[in-house]
Amino acid sequence: MASKILMPNYPSVNHVAYSASMVPRSHSIGQVCLPNKSTAETTASISQSLVASSITPTMSTKLDKTSSTRTSTLAHMWREVQGCNNWEGLVEPLHPFLRQEIIRYGEFVTACYQAFDLDPNSKRYLTCKYGKKNLFREVGMGNPGYEVTKYIYATPDVNIPIQNEPSCGRWVGYVAVSSDDAVTRLGRRDIVITFRGTVTNPEWIANFMSSLTPAKLDHNNTRPDVKVESGFLSLYTSNESDDKFGLKSCREQLLSEVSRLLNRYKGEELSISLSGHSMGSSLALLLAYDIAELGLNRLGPNLDIPVTVFSFGGPRVGNLGFKERCEELGVRVLRIVNVNDPITKLPGVFLNENFRVLGGRYEFPWSCSCYAHVGVEIVLDFFNMQNPSCVHDLGSYISLLKCPKKGDQVRKDEENIFIRARESILSRAQNTNMEPLRNAASNLVSLFQNV
Repeated sequence: MASKILMPNYPSVNHVAYSASMVPRSHSIGQVCLPNKSTAETTASISQSLVASSITPTMSTKLDKTSSTRTSTLAHMWREVQGCNNWEGLVEPLHPFLRQEIIRYGEFVTACYQAFDLDPNSKRYLTCKYGKKNLFREVGMGNPGYEVTKYIYATPDVNIPIQNEPSCGRWVGYVAVSSDDAVTRLGRRDIVITFRGTVTNPEWIANFMSSLTPAKLDHNNTRPDVKVESGFLSLYTSNESDDKFGLKSCREQLLSEVSRLLNRYKGEELSISLSGHSMGSSLALLLAYDIAELGLNRLGPNLDIPVTVFSFGGPRVGNLGFKERCEELGVRVLRIVNVNDPITKLPGVFLNENFRVLGGRYEFPWSCSCYAHVGVEIVLDFFNMQNPSCVHDLGSYISLLKCPKKGDQVRKDEENIFIRARESILSRAQNTNMEPLRNAASNLVSLFQNV
């Protein structure tokens, strides 16, 4: 069963403002709220940020409860960071290695946005601005220790007569594999598949095709009870059918490249990491399920290559049957969400995992048609009145994760504002010599301070 972890509201930099305290939200069973008193401890424990290019420091960890504390590096505990134990003991508080990896995979997704060409006058319109060898350097990532092996395109099966955009495949992401040097630091050969979020009009329309349809990705066992959102499935499986020399579907491109890389690095310690933002997280989850359902990651009985999804601001993808099948196949999903992000509430605003059972005992007849989130959830809390769109912005997510120490300062600033306001109101009330008014003023300020 998916579990949820509620993180304290660490602030972002510059344009994102945060509430003074984290308000526990009622999502679904399995939610854990971090107590306020641990915020300082959490901040202290993660104040030293590590980057993927220099993973040399060691630290104490207690992942193995049966053994004494031992020094570890990412190379030693990469399986735990990839979710082999559903991130037990790593999210409360957020472990530095896990934080580091979440940020790193988020930056891989950011590269997709930065490299996507939206200039209609450009020869590379709706594709990547840069070649595979120069992608990371051109977007300012330098040498992250990965080599891009393939660009991925998706063809929205949506016709918009009035649109000016060509009805062709759009560049949605890339496949990359870690270099030999990175293997030493990471502890394994990491295959990364990254997807950007919604940008073009046909993609937006595909997002709103919210009817559930059987996935049927394994022709040997169609599993009609496993259903996914039709728009995401269409984007994943559609090709340029009007042109016999056109692009293959996003799915065919991905499965072919993943199979090629798994064969090339056969015998090595491997991991398959998928990351995406918004719509991209849906494609990442569909691919993860597809890989596991087809058994591409299966090395033998009870021996699988880990398949992990790092989802940023992702919507629901499928029904309860899809969620249960992903869990059965061992697909690990870590969802990083903002409680104020409406996209994470879609689809299934009403028919979702929270409304399929009455009183925790009686299951409604339509429960099979309810959407359900998959995986473990880390919940952030940020909002900016001057820029409401920041609630879904990937940069805001990553900035928040990068700057946990600023959380205490924001809370102190907010507390100082309330203290000054309280003193001002009370001083004015004092001049009136009216005890009820002074008490009312004091209570009013305290009320707002605790909201």
